[in-house]
This record gives sequence, structure tokens and C-alpha cells, in this order.
Amino acid sequence: MTELGPFRVSKGGKTLWKNPYAWNNVANVLFLESPAGVGFSYSNTSSDYITGDTKTAADSYTFLVNWLERFPEYKTRDFLITGESYAGHYVPQLAQLILHNNKITNQTVINLKGVAIGNGYYDVEAQNSGTYDYYWTHALISDEIHQGIVSNCNFSSADPPSDACQTYEIQASSAKGNIDDYNIYAPLCSSSSNTPSSINEYDPCSDNYVYTYLNTPAVQNSLHANTTGIPGPWETCNGYIGFNWDDEPDTVLPVIKELTSSGISVWLYSGDTDSVCSVTTTRYALNKLGLSVKTPWYAWYTQGEVGGYAVEYENLTFVTVRGAGHFVPSYQPARALTLFSSFLDGKLPPSN
Repeated sequence: MTELGPFRVSKGGKTLWKNPYAWNNVANVLFLESPAGVGFSYSNTSSDYITGDTKTAADSYTFLVNWLERFPEYKTRDFLITGESYAGHYVPQLAQLILHNNKITNQTVINLKGVAIGNGYYDVEAQNSGTYDYYWTHALISDEIHQGIVSNCNFSSADPPSDACQTYEIQASSAKGNIDDYNIYAPLCSSSSNTPSSINEYDPCSDNYVYTYLNTPAVQNSLHANTTGIPGPWETCNGYIGFNWDDEPDTVLPVIKELTSSGISVWLYSGDTDSVCSVTTTRYALNKLGLSVKTPWYAWYTQGEVGGYAVEYENLTFVTVRGAGHFVPSYQPARALTLFSSFLDGKLPPSN
């Protein structure tokens, strides 16, 4: 409701308006609340809320298999998976499980054709070093703080960071000031500029409108949601789940590498104004994969303007989205739809 869905919530949280750049304009889209406990999803078994990467992939796979049994007319359709942020883990792990199970059963249980991950979290070393380099190259921290981090932090080590490293990390966090880390140039919700005149102007208070709307009893009844009376309100993020995460590999790059050699389409894309899972961290992760370039870096276009930049590697495509933060379809809906449509068509984003 703040990104790629068919509806957005109006200011005040009482009514909806139609998103002209919704991704379901060009594909059948299943929105899966995952893992258990997120959004309106729930379990009657308390141990299900102690979860992690492995269980999340297994649960998502179980859901998909059963959904396709319920709606068999979709079994032969091309199936693609997209996600963002920590879905840098979820998406490749689920794709890997699908491909493995297709081999084990010797039949195409799920007709997986591709994956696309936006502003993903892939590799802890690339994440840490890339984040501070992004801060510095985008003038969020001083030369001195950046040099202090470069000199004192060994992000490739499994050892805890040194006291000096932590001191500079704290300085970096303070130096950035009060900005939206997910979109460093965007206004904050408290700003007076939160009355956008069009879809192309992001409203920083969108999350608040959705919170109000989805906690309205009549809305929950219409959605057949929260029928069990989940304690507490619906929330954008479930912190309890995060505190009970029991497995998280330091890197999923070997899984992504496996996917690139499997024959499916693999796209990674990055909104370039996100500092949380930045374009820099993704590029550092890509460097570790050591893929050869097939189509060199070029500017792609939509609506007569540069939508971002793209490079095609052997069996993997990397695309940036200009002026987009962590949640790409929120900030640049038209560019995001062009990107998604290109992914569906199996073609690089348009060069003119």
C-alpha cells in the first residue's frame, strides 16, 4: 500500500486511491506476508515465531505448493519472485529451494523463471564497508571519520570490531544528522512538505496513513484479516520476529552464484538514494561474484528521462533506479514499473 500495490491510502487513512503504476498492471501478483507473525499472518504454534532464513524459505515453499494445488490453472505459468532489503536472503534462498525440489521430484512443481531483488542485503562484509563508503561519497560524513573507519575497521574479520572502530562508527551515525536513511534526500514526515501533488512526489507520511487504515475494524472485517484477534495493532514491522531470528548466514552470494548458473533470470536493482542497503553495498557484493560483463554500463530511459543505469553480466543483470530510495516503487513508481516490465519481458531496460 506504499509501494507497488494496486491501491495507496489517502491522507488521514480513511480512503484509497488507485496506483497507476501498480505492478499487477503487467503481471498476476501474489503478496506473501512472510515470515509467520508479519502483518496479519499468524500461527497458533508459538515456536513458529522463533524463525530464521531456513524456516522462512521452507514455509514460503509450502505456501506456494499448496496455493498452486488450490489454483492449478496457474501451475504452468511462468513464476518469478521479487523482494527487497532482507529479501536479499529470502528470495535467493526460496528460489534455490524451488530448483532443488524440482530436481528431487523430477518435475516442475513451480515453474520458476527468474528473481529480482531490490536494495538487497547480501553479504555482511560488503554491507558494512559499502555503507560507510556510501556515506562518504554522498557527503554525509567527513573525510576524517571515513578515514578513521577505513584505518580501524576490519569488516572481513569475524572478530568483534575494535573500540576505535566502534568510536568512528558512532561518529558516523551522529554526523549524518536527522535524515531518512532509507532515502537520504527525502523530506521527513514532520516536514511541512508532505502534501504531494502527484504520484511522482513521495509523501513521507504514507506509513502513518496505512497504519490508520489497516487498524480500522471495518477494513479488517472486509479483508477477512485478524479474525483470530491478534494482540496489538497491525504494524509495518514486527520487531519481535527480528529478536527471535535463529539463523542468518553472513553471505548469500554462493546461493546467488548458483542461481546464475541455473538458467533462470537474476536481476539485482538499487535505488541510488538509499543508505541502508545502498547501491555501493550491492556493487561490492557483485564484485565478489566475479562475473564477466556482457553488456557494458549504460543509461536507461523512461518518460524521456534517465531512469537509471544498467549493466548486464553473464547470467545476471544489475540496474540502478535514479532518485529512488530503499523502497524503489514508493519513490519512483514510473521508473520502477519500467524496470519490472523489462524484467518480465527478459529484456534490458530501454536505452532510449
